[in-house]
Amino acid sequence: MNTTKKIKSTLISVFDKTGLEPIVKQLHQNGVTIYSTGGTQSFIEGFGIPVERVEDLTSYPSILGGRVKTLHPKVFGGILTRRSLAEDQAQITEYEIPELDLVIVDLYPFEQTVASGASHADIIEKIDIGGISLIRAAAKNYQDVVIIPSQAQYAEFLSIISATNSETTLEQRKAFARDAFNVSSNYDTHIFDYFNNGEIDAFKQSITTSQVLRYGENPHQKGVFYGDLDAMFDKLHGKELSYNNLLDVDAAVALMSEFKNDEPTFAILKHNNACGIATRSTIKEAYEAALAGDPVSAFGGILIANTAIDLATAELINDLFCEVVIAPSYDAKAIELLESKKNRIILVQKNIELPKKQFRTILNGVLEQDKDLLMESTTDLTPRTTKQPTANEITDLLFANKLVKHTKSNTIVLAKNKTLLASGTGQTSRVDALQQAIHKAKSFNFDLNGAVMASDAFFPFPDCVEIADNAGITAVIQPGGSINDELSIDYCNAHGLAMVFTGNRHFKH
Repeated sequence: MNTTKKIKSTLISVFDKTGLEPIVKQLHQNGVTIYSTGGTQSFIEGFGIPVERVEDLTSYPSILGGRVKTLHPKVFGGILTRRSLAEDQAQITEYEIPELDLVIVDLYPFEQTVASGASHADIIEKIDIGGISLIRAAAKNYQDVVIIPSQAQYAEFLSIISATNSETTLEQRKAFARDAFNVSSNYDTHIFDYFNNGEIDAFKQSITTSQVLRYGENPHQKGVFYGDLDAMFDKLHGKELSYNNLLDVDAAVALMSEFKNDEPTFAILKHNNACGIATRSTIKEAYEAALAGDPVSAFGGILIANTAIDLATAELINDLFCEVVIAPSYDAKAIELLESKKNRIILVQKNIELPKKQFRTILNGVLEQDKDLLMESTTDLTPRTTKQPTANEITDLLFANKLVKHTKSNTIVLAKNKTLLASGTGQTSRVDALQQAIHKAKSFNFDLNGAVMASDAFFPFPDCVEIADNAGITAVIQPGGSINDELSIDYCNAHGLAMVFTGNRHFKH
């Protein structure tokens, strides 16, 4: 059975005419009859190409301010008729319905209209009715009809009709139908999300932009990123980001968002956790202090700054093997130097709004939650001990609290002079997390006397404050909320430690 079909007639109705010209000219050259209406009709006729008006076919004009143009049996009958079914062929002959072998259509820019901050009335008018119906009809009848649902298919389709005199194979038509349902389902998902606003418990996500990765978390796993990285970063140099790179970059961006308006701050991350971070008067000093926090783990890490990276800082970075460097901008000479390492990825972070929800697959379903966007300030701290923290300790407590929020639980963070000294990460016991942090800080010869401690959750027993006290820590920040809070408070009062509660837990799993 020959499944190759010749395109003899087409309906073209698009909102955006970009890229359409070479296609209509090729179709005309191939002898294809073109049906159209409104602005698309005028556009095609502007090239001297004859067009059959849809209004003449249906004997109805475009009505209701353009809301109804192609919704008519003489249009949809021509698309949906089954060429191999005698009953269908008899009916279209009886009702004088021409077969339509090709539909080129796009959809009103609903998603872009919402993003623009347009009024509700304007948004509603961008809900496409005719276009989405044409897409579904033509895609359903892919056995006989070609559907081109967006500009993304133009290049491939033009290549086909130019090479074959407007003939298509069943395989090609089915592939275009697949693309069409991808377009229509994505469109409907965004409309639902606009109307829903979290009121109906339904999980719907649709992202049509994707990037195939070299592999997933491990080489034997496939990996794909769904999203538009170009909207997030300008990539100046280096190899493609890997699955693990992206996880670390995401963690780095989330962490640095806490320091967006602070003095120059530099962070180094490894496996989603900060191994070094510091705030200083210059970005060079911040980098030096961050690297000193753990120069071993920094090898192969992700580097991020909250301000421009200058040449002096780049010269220090260039001595370190690192996977990715991220900053809002770079001095020209800094870029030139950093690009000297062939595979080093250099990203300029753009200022865009990020999603406020996060989700992950578990078991046979999906977990969704609001992102933890809460961060405490001085006014959120409740002193719970006789001794009050000093101004410098409060600064360090708030600094450490930002870090503890972005470190894998159970975690303890030790900080001093707006510098991460060490953290205990991902431990099953908070005591283990603290002991890990103390051991690590001492291994790099940090003086813990006068340092502060932050915990992502409350202390059920006074053992952590006792261990911290013995290590030289003088101030503690924690959520509070344990039935045994008073035990930790009593220990701090007896041994001269200052402790504040935030009232907010920051687990990260």
